[in-house]
Amino acid sequence: MGLLDSLLGGGQNQQDLQGFVNRYQEGQPWEGYSDQEVMNRYQQIAPQLPTNVYQQSAQQAFERLSPEQRMQFGQHLSQQAQSQGYQLPMQPSSPQQFEQPGFLAQMTGQMHQQQPGLLGQLLGGGSTGSSGGSLFSNPLAKAALAGVAAMAVKNVMGQAAGGRAGLGGGSFL
Repeated sequence: MGLLDSLLGGGQNQQDLQGFVNRYQEGQPWEGYSDQEVMNRYQQIAPQLPTNVYQQSAQQAFERLSPEQRMQFGQHLSQQAQSQGYQLPMQPSSPQQFEQPGFLAQMTGQMHQQQPGLLGQLLGGGSTGSSGGSLFSNPLAKAALAGVAAMAVKNVMGQAAGGRAGLGGGSFL
């Protein structure tokens, strides 16, 4: 069952996802949910997204951050990738390029296209969360993953309400 099917099917899962979206939109994008919930939602939703929907959701998420926060996130992502031996698919021509939500969205979208789940692996450092520890070494990493998941759900639910035609027949979710 895809994401769209679980959303249209209603029930507890749809309510839980809507609650997640609401919490994301109400406060700071890194508050209102546990690290484990963010990772679970991201892992549940992101792999089902085609690159264009992922990138659109990422851009909306990054637009919620200030330019300074986007810069910090971009630098953190770059450091995490380097420390884990991964070369980012796009390198900024200047550090200020990290301030642009479109640049970050395109970069993370390419990462998703090349290796779904990689962003979560790079950003979800720390403990497993089972001992109550933090999964994220940076709250902006948590905000990015929560944002992609929440905006994707919001976009899918909005398009589903408008008819499946906007989702390419609903076949990919």
